[in-house]
Amino acid sequence: MRKQAILTAAALMVAGTAQAEGLPGVTDGPGPNMVIEVAGADGTAKGTITLDLYADKAPAHVARLTELAKSGAYDGVVFHRVIDGFMAQTGDVQYGKQGGDTSRAGMGASDLPDLEAEFNDVSFQPGTVGMARSQDPNSANSQFFIDLAPATFLDGQYTVVGQLVDGWDVLNAIKKGDASANGAVDTPDYMAKVSIQE
Repeated sequence: MRKQAILTAAALMVAGTAQAEGLPGVTDGPGPNMVIEVAGADGTAKGTITLDLYADKAPAHVARLTELAKSGAYDGVVFHRVIDGFMAQTGDVQYGKQGGDTSRAGMGASDLPDLEAEFNDVSFQPGTVGMARSQDPNSANSQFFIDLAPATFLDGQYTVVGQLVDGWDVLNAIKKGDASANGAVDTPDYMAKVSIQE
């Protein structure tokens, strides 16, 4: 069984004191862009978020996200861990499919090999996209998270792969989880459709 891809308890404690801020002044870069249509547990459309992926900063990780999105692997995957004032995590293509048993969501991966870390100089700020991993720095695979607030304590420890450039209101409205249960979400929202715009 894979170790659950989570952030350290110390990091979560620090994050718990952070206040969510608005999306910083960012512009859409050269892409590729990942476009995520978000739906509620009942299938109701909640809106779209767009992530500018940093192929120049984390080429292997961006290639992985792109491959999984183009194959449809991310369609129907839940936001299994959402911590108010910290981040929203998704991408468990193994155990996180909406409509099934998602009790193990966060413990799975794709059938592709884990990736070696591509730590870079981008700081974790509101809307920053990072790859989730276990304690092994070289264990990122398919799961990723989007920051809801500054999280600079993650700098240099998790691979930054992109930045939210549109849909801050949609991201901020994703159903939050139980803080006492490490942000686990009951009847979570999910990624109805994920596409790549080159």
